[in-house]
Amino acid sequence: MSDSPAAIISDRVEHWSTVKPDELAMAFQGSEYTWSQWYDRILRVAAALADAGIVAGDTVAFVDKNNLSCIEVTYAASLLGAANVVPNWRLAGEELDYVLADSGARILFVGSELHPQILAIRDRLTAVERIFSIGGEHDEFEPWIDGVSPLHPRPHVSPDATALILYSSGTTGRPKGIRLTHRNLFAHSDSMLDIMPVEEDHRFLVAMPMFHVGGTCYAIMGIHAGKHCYFTREADGPSIFAGLAAGANIAFLVPPVIAGVLAAGEQAINAFKAFKRIVYGAAPMPLPLLRAALAAWPDTEFVQVYGMTELAGVVTALMPDVHRDEAQTERMASAGTPIPGMEVRIVDPVTLEDAPTGITGELWWRSEQCTPGYLGKPEATAETITAEGWLRSGDMGRADDGGFIFIEDRLKDMIITGGENVYSPEIERILVEHPAIAEVAVIGVPDDRWGETIKAVVVLVPDAIVDESELITYTRGRLAKFKCPTSIDVVEVLPRNPTGKILKRDLRKPYWDNRDNKLI
Repeated sequence: MSDSPAAIISDRVEHWSTVKPDELAMAFQGSEYTWSQWYDRILRVAAALADAGIVAGDTVAFVDKNNLSCIEVTYAASLLGAANVVPNWRLAGEELDYVLADSGARILFVGSELHPQILAIRDRLTAVERIFSIGGEHDEFEPWIDGVSPLHPRPHVSPDATALILYSSGTTGRPKGIRLTHRNLFAHSDSMLDIMPVEEDHRFLVAMPMFHVGGTCYAIMGIHAGKHCYFTREADGPSIFAGLAAGANIAFLVPPVIAGVLAAGEQAINAFKAFKRIVYGAAPMPLPLLRAALAAWPDTEFVQVYGMTELAGVVTALMPDVHRDEAQTERMASAGTPIPGMEVRIVDPVTLEDAPTGITGELWWRSEQCTPGYLGKPEATAETITAEGWLRSGDMGRADDGGFIFIEDRLKDMIITGGENVYSPEIERILVEHPAIAEVAVIGVPDDRWGETIKAVVVLVPDAIVDESELITYTRGRLAKFKCPTSIDVVEVLPRNPTGKILKRDLRKPYWDNRDNKLI
């Protein structure tokens, strides 16, 4: 898609500001910018960051719901060789405190709605030198860049410099900062646009959270292609329909959003007919829901994607032709085929030998999209990325004779609820601290709206008495709401194998039997 090998992401904005300076580029909450205007804003934000002392290798952070200023800070910081950290704004105070401290962010941009939450932990943010309030009556961002001269000259920045840091949930109870370089982001955009070329009239709706690859990396893809991007504050119905009314017709959405539209009635369904392409992923799409969507919007292209933050976004794609091909019905349950430039191995996790076609193993990926590693965690990086550059996904799957990948299990204890990745050890670490709990295992169970919801199975200490609501309330004071269990079962003993490991597969099995998506 781009005319040159991997460069830095702002090169594409500069390109479009030269090729079509007066064409509309960005829209957000009533503000619109042409390509030349938007590139000028990025250069002014970069100059303001440089004046504040931000240099190559530094990090800044942006904590807010979706905001165009977030992607502006990403592009501006990366112009200096620095990186923007975008934490999940839903994190509880202790979790957010950890992420911000771990990232080493020197400047923090925070939405006005979330300012009180940041002020409550301000004394623990020792690395943060300055906090800017974004939006609202006392916005500090626009006055900060107003009157600043655009950055000139631009410093040299390597394509392998980290441009963006997104945090995953931690498999050992703590999140990890995933570093994404200019090269990673370029490769992802080029590969995606290779298989999903954009047309002259395509307009991108950016509705998913910017702390996800489905938000930021999807937006970067649209910018890379030089398409008009309409940003919403949240991925709710009114915001999405406003985007449609403004002309957006390409979107990445999670299945719960699609389910909500189908349940909203004829008016909402008819409005969605304006979408020319819907890319969906981040959570399993139940087959009945997918069939209903295909029937409701017969002229819309549907593309399912499977991906990882460590790979800058999409890894495989199930293309529109398969969705509507009766001869390939069985492949509707697959995650599609690897995108261009993506190599895959399916590996026996014990022997580390390649599994034969049709046999389940751990999915290993290699591509220029692959992260150089986790921020400040060389051991975790070495555990995940082999010396030959293969990224061990932790997901179990198989390939059919056509190369279609079927995701069948999870080697890691990850739960995907409403598009959010949640790792059970993170919740178990909190619950086991409750005085009434002796042991705990957290699993994902099927949910028609969210794909999966979180269930905790606990063993109480002798003579302890505690009810479900008390334990759920206990977690809500210590975890983001989307990570908290929605149900808790009390059992006498947890199933274990001969070595003492808890058999979560046995715990999940009764809930996933006879389901279309049996992620057990």
